Amino acid sequence: MSPKTPPAGGAAVDELLHPGFLEAATQTSMAEVRRLRRQAEQEEVNLSYTRRLLQGRLDIVRRELQRRAEHDGRSLVDLLPEILSEKGRGPAHGLGRHQTVQPSVPEEYESWVNSLSPDVDLSAISDLSDAKLEKAARALAEAESGLSERRRGVQQVMDGLAAELGRRYREGEADVAALLADEGR
Repeated sequence: MSPKTPPAGGAAVDELLHPGFLEAATQTSMAEVRRLRRQAEQEEVNLSYTRRLLQGRLDIVRRELQRRAEHDGRSLVDLLPEILSEKGRGPAHGLGRHQTVQPSVPEEYESWVNSLSPDVDLSAISDLSDAKLEKAARALAEAESGLSERRRGVQQVMDGLAAELGRRYREGEADVAALLADEGR
């Protein structure tokens, strides 16, 4: 990742990952904890979407390098179904969370991914040198690692907020009737 590229998720994720965030959340109202949980869920969805974009781009770059090294006579376009399928990857390593929201601003995440290797135009990938592709693959892999780490952190925040909500219900600090009344509005 270039020094000028901000980390995935930017300030919104930075806020969630701040060391005192969860502790501060335990001192707020139920409505605020629920709002923070929804905010964390949205940022996790945004990061997951960005990661999928990044991984697709990285898979294409790596496969083009492999195609060249093996002198594979097929075009990259012919290989796209294979590249973009899950065949080349092992099982998913996500936490199996059911997503109830969509990415908030998909074009921002696409721009972020594109900014990681600005000299690599996938529509003209055959015109790029091996050196440019290798540089792009390194930048994309490094960014994917950082993005994945931030995503895991946001998932931990989501779990912490869910645990706080559960604790409040278990200990009688909140009741289901109030929750249903709030959601009915």
